[in-house]
Amino acid sequence: MKRTIRTTALTVGALIAALGLQAGPAHAEITAPRIDLRVLLVSDGGPATDAIAAELDTAGTPYTKVDLTQAGRPTIDAAFLADTVDGRPRAKYQAVVLPNDNPFAAGSAEMTALADYERSYAVPQVDAYTYARPEAGLQYPVYGGYSGSLDGVQAQVTAAGEAGPFGYLKGAVPFEDNSPTVGESYAYLSTSVAGADFTPYVQAPIPGTTKQGSLVGEYRHDGRRELVVTFVYNQYQEQFRLLSRGIVEWMTGGVHLGAARNYFAVHVDDVFAADDRWDTKLNCTPGDVDCTNDEGTPSPIRMTPADVDHATAWQSSHHFTLDLVYNGAGSVDQRSDNNGVDQLADKLVADRNQFRWVNHTYTHAFLGCEQNTTVVPWTCETNPDGSTKWVSRSAIDNEIATNRVWGHLNGLPLDDDELVTGEHSGLKILPQQPQDNPNLAPALADNGVKWLASDNSRDPEQRVVGPATTVSRYPMNVFYNAGTASEEADEYNWIYTSRAQGGSGICEDNPATTTCLPAPLDTSTGYQDYIVPLETRIDLGHVLANDPKPHFIHQSNLTEGRLAYPVLDGVLDGYDALFTDSTPLVNLRMKDIGTELQRRATWRTAVQNGQVTAYRIGATVTVQAPSGIAATATMPSGTTQSGHAFGTAYAGATSGWTTTTGGTLTLTLPSTAAATAPSATAHRKAPAATRPAPHAKVPAGVTEQVPYTPDN
Repeated sequence: MKRTIRTTALTVGALIAALGLQAGPAHAEITAPRIDLRVLLVSDGGPATDAIAAELDTAGTPYTKVDLTQAGRPTIDAAFLADTVDGRPRAKYQAVVLPNDNPFAAGSAEMTALADYERSYAVPQVDAYTYARPEAGLQYPVYGGYSGSLDGVQAQVTAAGEAGPFGYLKGAVPFEDNSPTVGESYAYLSTSVAGADFTPYVQAPIPGTTKQGSLVGEYRHDGRRELVVTFVYNQYQEQFRLLSRGIVEWMTGGVHLGAARNYFAVHVDDVFAADDRWDTKLNCTPGDVDCTNDEGTPSPIRMTPADVDHATAWQSSHHFTLDLVYNGAGSVDQRSDNNGVDQLADKLVADRNQFRWVNHTYTHAFLGCEQNTTVVPWTCETNPDGSTKWVSRSAIDNEIATNRVWGHLNGLPLDDDELVTGEHSGLKILPQQPQDNPNLAPALADNGVKWLASDNSRDPEQRVVGPATTVSRYPMNVFYNAGTASEEADEYNWIYTSRAQGGSGICEDNPATTTCLPAPLDTSTGYQDYIVPLETRIDLGHVLANDPKPHFIHQSNLTEGRLAYPVLDGVLDGYDALFTDSTPLVNLRMKDIGTELQRRATWRTAVQNGQVTAYRIGATVTVQAPSGIAATATMPSGTTQSGHAFGTAYAGATSGWTTTTGGTLTLTLPSTAAATAPSATAHRKAPAATRPAPHAKVPAGVTEQVPYTPDN
């Protein structure tokens, strides 16, 4: 993708003057500066700088944080910002992030040092959230602008933004409006000061006018470049997640350590089995230990051949592949009960190559402790000596191996090193089972399992279990025991309404993870009108957060009312409406997700421990990392490593993991990525000014929702 960068290269004479070097004869060799690939992030403790820090953390981009609220923080002066290494001038930071355009007192020596540094080394500055004012290239909002909420407003990327750092977006930048009673997005909308060199990249209509006001724009002045952001945000909000990639692209010039992509994978558990159905009269699921059924068991929920046709057609139309997580005993039982007939299994086996397949154990047995289900909640059985009675190694072996054999006999294209246990059992489950079944790890070794699924709501961090490494999965809040929209809404009401409203009171008892509904949902419309939009927003939030963890649903969600599809459509169609074809969703299988998470964790630890150094001199990027650690980076298209193309194309750049690990790695930038810097035509020093009070409004209560899910 061609990018228009509104900068001009420094002349040789201007570069010499900017770096304070002595001019020599015209033919003398010029020493190019070394620019370290590290960001300086100056924080005031606000949500905007915290959001940018979170983006850098997730991507694996090194940064140094200076917290202005902390006593004893380092002083930002010339020595803090630059020095000389091996006779070569060194800029210690490739970009500067400030909480606003000038967070220091009037006449601050620190702001002067930063401004001089930015001019000398062509280092850009991001104003994470600033008041619209002439010092930032904008008119005060009182002069035909706007100050206030942008909840529900759809901003737009400008032509300059699409040609520049936000070229991965189709144009629309919707601002969230999740609650009619909570202000979520505060902004200043304004136009540029007359004569200012200001280019809006993202803008929105100024209420009551026909004008557009800038929300994100580039201000060039006094030999410096600033990205001026005039709306407040936190790391979870969609508008920030849409723009965060472009903010990093702009401030690093597209050359930085770390990488970000948008991932989505969906596991469908219990395939071939049947799932128990929610009883709308008993408000429980017959078969569960807490459900006493005196009125007959509702029919179980199981897919049909028509559902397989629907799934394959849906996949084809969305260019997306589902992961079917299967229990072979479900088909064996079906054939036993129906004179050898299982039309669902016949259809799935015939269409097996349309899907990815994952072992879910043969019978979906619980593989942790032996459960005492005579009490509610259940407890672990104990041995005579009081120790926990565990499911045996041989029983776990049998569940894994038998299902694998069944899958291979039916020609399923399996990766034998992947496993999802029933209910993620065998792993710790609080409060009843605070440790893993000690027989689990040996059984995993017996069966060559390297990747083991865990429930992100219980066990979110990747960890090692014997020979295996966990892959946390997000539970989608579409219940496994509901086949129709009315059943889903009825169970949702039971969980998420107060006792006074006829609910279970779970939401009252667990306020940290659930929020009570203000009133019960209409069971005829509640699923489509309330649950689907909420779950879509949560899942799309994961996608936009550079988070590769898979989501999981159940086979029951693909039949009868086919409840999963409205959510999946919302995520995929919503994504397609926002991003260009250069930024496709990355749909990985489980082991590849595990590998990505594992690499990230190793890389993140090395970065946080100061074991990674990277810098750019001209068109050469040098990375030094500990032995055995692959480095991750984002570079311009055409970058090479050892003469071979580096990375893969994504969002108009190239990114990925280096092909070698540890030691000193060298990347060569393409000739089109020649160093650029602000024009050296303006040498006046920006006048010091006292920053007006911004009257910033921090988004209230907008955080990641942790859904409550019944046992699955």
